Amino acid sequence: MLLHGEIDRAHREANLASQYYSSKHNREWYWKFRVLDASALSLGEMSREVLSLLSGDLPESLSNSELAHQKLVLQGLAYARLHKFNEAEQNLQQARALCLQTNSSVTGDALKALGLLQIEKGEYERAKQFFEESLNFARQRGDGSLESWALLDLGYVTLQQEHFDEAIEWLGAATKKAESIGANLVAEKSLGDLGWAYYKTGESERSLELYEEAAKRAVELGSLGDQVAWLTTAGYVYLDANKFSTAEDHYRRALELARKTHTQEDIFNALLSLAFVTVQTNELDQAAKYADEAIAMARADNNRIDELYPLLASGQIAVRRNDPVQAEKIFVEVANDEKVDPSLKWGAQHELANLYVDQHEFARADSTFRTTLNTFEAARHSIQHEDVKLPFLSNASSLYDDYVRFLVKQGKIVEALQTANASRAQTLLEGLGMLRGPGRFAPAAFQPRQVAQAEGGVILFYWLGPIQSYLWAVTPAQTKLFELPPEAEIDARVQSYRKALIESRDVLQQENADGIKLYETLVAPAAKLIASNSRAVIVADGSLNNLNFETLLVPGPKPHFWIEDVTVVSASSLRPWAVSRSSPRTAPKLLLLLGDPVSPNSKYAELPKAAQEIHDIQKHFPAEEQRVFARDQATATAYLTSRLEQYAYIHFVAHGTASRLSPLDSAIVLSKASAQEDSFKLYARDIIRYPLRANLVTISTCYGSGSRAYAGEGLVGLSWAFLRAGAHNVIGALWEVSDASTPQLMDKLYAELKQGRAPDVALRSAKLSLLRSDGVFRKPFYWAPFQLYVGS
Repeated sequence: MLLHGEIDRAHREANLASQYYSSKHNREWYWKFRVLDASALSLGEMSREVLSLLSGDLPESLSNSELAHQKLVLQGLAYARLHKFNEAEQNLQQARALCLQTNSSVTGDALKALGLLQIEKGEYERAKQFFEESLNFARQRGDGSLESWALLDLGYVTLQQEHFDEAIEWLGAATKKAESIGANLVAEKSLGDLGWAYYKTGESERSLELYEEAAKRAVELGSLGDQVAWLTTAGYVYLDANKFSTAEDHYRRALELARKTHTQEDIFNALLSLAFVTVQTNELDQAAKYADEAIAMARADNNRIDELYPLLASGQIAVRRNDPVQAEKIFVEVANDEKVDPSLKWGAQHELANLYVDQHEFARADSTFRTTLNTFEAARHSIQHEDVKLPFLSNASSLYDDYVRFLVKQGKIVEALQTANASRAQTLLEGLGMLRGPGRFAPAAFQPRQVAQAEGGVILFYWLGPIQSYLWAVTPAQTKLFELPPEAEIDARVQSYRKALIESRDVLQQENADGIKLYETLVAPAAKLIASNSRAVIVADGSLNNLNFETLLVPGPKPHFWIEDVTVVSASSLRPWAVSRSSPRTAPKLLLLLGDPVSPNSKYAELPKAAQEIHDIQKHFPAEEQRVFARDQATATAYLTSRLEQYAYIHFVAHGTASRLSPLDSAIVLSKASAQEDSFKLYARDIIRYPLRANLVTISTCYGSGSRAYAGEGLVGLSWAFLRAGAHNVIGALWEVSDASTPQLMDKLYAELKQGRAPDVALRSAKLSLLRSDGVFRKPFYWAPFQLYVGS
């Protein structure tokens, strides 16, 4: 039962059994079930109950048995959770010594408990050493249960050290191992800790999903301590979303449960969380009470790391009480402490920078903002895995936003643009080898007007913020800044207009109010700078990544779509041009065409017009300049094993999938390459591993652009993956494409390319051919999903 995590049931039945053997005066079996009962209570973190249950001496016959060793371990662990460290150390070291003398199977549990003791004391490196010993012991003994616990513990301790890549690997291994042997409690804890890892790397949506699943399992298993943990951590997500009342409710419930278990760490975490949320709701007396109690707990345990967090809350309280001297003292103390975690360090530095802004100490504010960004970028640079690095920038969204607004208010318009641009496309550019260095804040000192000159058009660079949004319009002659409404106002209109487009409404005939208002908000301020039939490069932000600017409605006597005035392309940042255009490469000429795959299962229907689209594209290339994989030959393996750098054009005609929670799991659906379950998918994570030199990659699939926008990176999915692999231009779809209209659009696209047109001009011409037709294809639903993204 304990293996499967049935804590309540194990507690009840062990308690009944111990009572039965007590009545029979069988001391040995009475203690065996009493220790088993204590094990169940320990898993539920009921530490005082564990100590009460294990008070008294074992019978002489069991005095040096493995049961005696287990009793010492359980007592030591209970003392550790209650922060009675001397008693814990004494019991656990005694247990370890006895285990080593007898080669006891409890050795692994003793090592695990010693590691947990070090965690309670904030000694993470020592804890990790004990957990590694426990893991080695488990594997030597073939003990799958202990192995799963050791993997979980290693994940947890590396998470506390903010080594997020490593933590996710350990926790993923723990989950896999636990589920393979039915260790339900370990699986539940692993899911919750993974939620924390993803939360700390900026994946709030994914983390909340994991917390909810872990909390559900914790209730089913009767794990009171874990219910506290997942209530608290889910509250962090709500706090970040400014849902303060929901967050506070979670924290209060967590504190109530934590006081029942008497687990000091859980009580501390709940108090700390309540301190931060009540600061936000301006309940300053209550916030100070929570922070002071948390500080007192940390100091009583001599745990400096824990003390720093409520100290930060105390600094925030001082700011709101108009005590800048005390606030500055606290923020400097926290930021400069040798034990401070990276995220807490940049949090304290960020608070300090804003304090200097409020005090009109602008030189100190500027210097502190840059120091803070250096701290953050160093932490981000330490992350190696792309899945983790992609969302990590969201941790600094408010930091970048505050610094950009500060620079704008100081009249430093170009410097503000350079800073905003420094936050964009970092993962993409690193993958292309365009960003190198030790991980520091170093905005490129490019001149925006020179970039616009190289592009032969206007650049519209957007920054969406919760207080103020901005548009930089850059031409070869000037750089102008326009203030825009807050992000929430723009988001609402984008979502409404996108819904109208996807539902195939005739937004032009209806003169859709959102389409007109978005043009007036996003484009009209800079309209005088945009020449007719010129090129507009859109560097979008936030929800604007989901908006095709070509569909915006230009008001006037004869309203029309903006695509009729300009050629629109999308970019992630300004740096690809600034860095790479000076070194052109000799372009290849061949076409690689994959599509019309054999449907792998009933989920993906055959595409009736796929063969026609392939035929229409083929006719634009000589036979010797094309390689085609169709039907059962159109596989992921066929793509990955082709000499990809020889192709100028790569085109897919197939279904596509967009994973919102894990965008690098987005995939093109092809034919099965093997008996392996998912061999029919060409994943984004595989695409980025194979370098390209293609002038144009066209993903004629649904949601080829992706469905998840990351702070600083834009939409991440298939289009991003091909850019990341080195493609110069990529055409991807923002929503589900029509099998009826797409072959016609693609035929026109390649006809234009054959005439020597650039990809952006060719795509616009193809779209206009549909827009100006007499049939239903003139609606944006049919021509507007496809968007051109420019890369290096």
